[in-house]
Amino acid sequence: MADITDIKSIIYTEKTLAMQEDGVIVVQTSPRMTKMGLKEVFREYFGIIPTNINSLNQSGKVKKFRGVAGKQNNFKKFYVKLPEGAQIESLAV
Repeated sequence: MADITDIKSIIYTEKTLAMQEDGVIVVQTSPRMTKMGLKEVFREYFGIIPTNINSLNQSGKVKKFRGVAGKQNNFKKFYVKLPEGAQIESLAV
């Protein structure tokens, strides 16, 4: 069962801030989160039922730190379309 702790962060970039004006929030979650699970979390914790959810699996980048190769964690990104006029105050910038 999905829980709010599976949501790692809300992604704030120039592109995502422009998308927020159209009612789309970009959420970074753990790789095990599903669309139905995310929809359930939004309904239970925020009281909003998203109209559309798109998902994207993001592979972790391979980077070097002090000459030692390492890999960042994989994560999942969700593009959540909120209903017209709905807004989450705690997520607003």
